[in-house]
Amino acid sequence: MPELPDITAYIEALERTVLGHELQRARVLKPFLVRSLSPSIKETEGRKVVEVSRLGKRIVVSLEGDLHLVFHLMIAGRFLWSTKAVKGGKAELAVFEFDHGSLVMTEAGTKRRASLHVVQDREPLKEHDRGGLDPLTADFQSFKEGLVKENRTLKRILTNPSVFSGIGNTYSDEILFAARLSPVRLSGALTNEEIERLRVAAIETLEHWTEVLRKEFKNKFPGRGQITAFRDDFYVHGRYGQPCRVCGMPIQRIVHAENETNYCARCQNEDRVLADRALSRLLKDDWPKTIEEMVEG
Repeated sequence: MPELPDITAYIEALERTVLGHELQRARVLKPFLVRSLSPSIKETEGRKVVEVSRLGKRIVVSLEGDLHLVFHLMIAGRFLWSTKAVKGGKAELAVFEFDHGSLVMTEAGTKRRASLHVVQDREPLKEHDRGGLDPLTADFQSFKEGLVKENRTLKRILTNPSVFSGIGNTYSDEILFAARLSPVRLSGALTNEEIERLRVAAIETLEHWTEVLRKEFKNKFPGRGQITAFRDDFYVHGRYGQPCRVCGMPIQRIVHAENETNYCARCQNEDRVLADRALSRLLKDDWPKTIEEMVEG
C-alpha cells in the first residue's frame, strides 16, 4: 500500500499540481529516506518537472536534464500538498518546495520503509523496475504465462512484483473475491476459464477503484488519511468478521507472519474456513513472509 489505483491518484494529482513548475528547494528531513549517493538531492533544485509516471509501485517525478526522483511509499508513506510553510515533525520525511506550495512526503510509524532514489538518465531507471506485467493490459496468454511461471498460491503470485505490477495485499484480496477464487489455490491448478476469470477480475477491480479515486480527488490533492488500505466499500479486505456483501457469511482471515488476507469462505472456498495455524505451517514459501515482500514492487 499504496497500490496501482492509489498510485494513479497520486500521479494525476502531481501532474495537475507540479508539472511544468520549477522545484526551487528540496529539503530532506529524515536522512534515511535517500537511498542513493549520486546525484545529490540538491542537484534537483532549479529544474522544472517534465513528467510524472508509475514504475510498478514506485512514483517517478522526472525533471529537466534527465534527472529523476524515484519514490517508493511502501506501506505507510504518503504525499501531501501544502500551501503553507512546512517545518516538519515526526512523520515528515522530505519537503519539495515550488513557487505555489510544497510537496510533503510523510511516513507514519517507525519502520523507515519509504525510500527515495535520485537517478540520472533513463537507463538506470530500469534497475527500479521489477518487470511485472501490467494487469490492466495483459492479454490472456501473457497473463496465463505469468501465473504458471511458478506453482504458487494465488495470493503469492498476484503480489509478486516480478509477475504482476502494482498489486499488493489490499487489491489482491478484492481481485480474488471478484474472481471467486481462494487465496490458497495453486496457480498451476487453475483451468483456462478460471485464469480468464481472474484476469478480468483484476482489470475490473483495478479500473473500478482507479475511477473511484479519480472522482474523489478530481479537484484536489489527496489529503491526510485519504489514501488508505481500508475503504467502506471493499468486499473483503479489512472486513474480518463482518458479513459478506454477497452471501452474508462472516468474512474470514488468514494471518501469516506480518500479513493478513481476507476472504469469504462461501464465495471463494466452497464454504470451507481455512485454519490459520495449519496454514502457517503448510504455506511456507508459498506466502509472503514479510510486509516488504508484499509491497516492494
